[in-house]
Amino acid sequence: MKKIDIDDFVSQPVDLWLNQWFVLMAGVKEHYNCMTVAWGSIGGMWEKPFVQVVVRPSRYTYEFMEKYNTFTLNSFSGRYKKALGVLGTKSGRDGNKIQEAGLTVISSKSVDAPCFKEAELIFECKKIYWQDMEASHFLSKDIHANYPGKDYHRIYFGEIISVRKEE
Repeated sequence: MKKIDIDDFVSQPVDLWLNQWFVLMAGVKEHYNCMTVAWGSIGGMWEKPFVQVVVRPSRYTYEFMEKYNTFTLNSFSGRYKKALGVLGTKSGRDGNKIQEAGLTVISSKSVDAPCFKEAELIFECKKIYWQDMEASHFLSKDIHANYPGKDYHRIYFGEIISVRKEE
């Protein structure tokens, strides 16, 4: 992995989010959890590069996002799609889903939250803002279909501290 300057980072963000997915990792090397995420954004806010992720309060990773100040977003090549499926359908509350997925957790370079050895792109981030989604703010009625249990996401903004990419 090579560290790249955020100004040199070029991507197809819609493809990254909707087709490749990310794995959100929160916690510290000794205590962490992760989940696949397919909704979010990459951009600039408050003169800082940022990523935005959303986590439902019912998810185990939510506890880690609340407790710790950093997180990582990890992108993988297509050959890891099955492993990402395990991370997205099983809860870390119930067992070691990372081991079951066959992935390796390693220390990040710039933040306390760990990352994955197998990732081809890693954003190391520090939380800078959060806000809970409000159903009354949805301007398109079809969005409500995503929340039959009314378990609205919490939105987290993370300042991008470091980006590493496979060479």
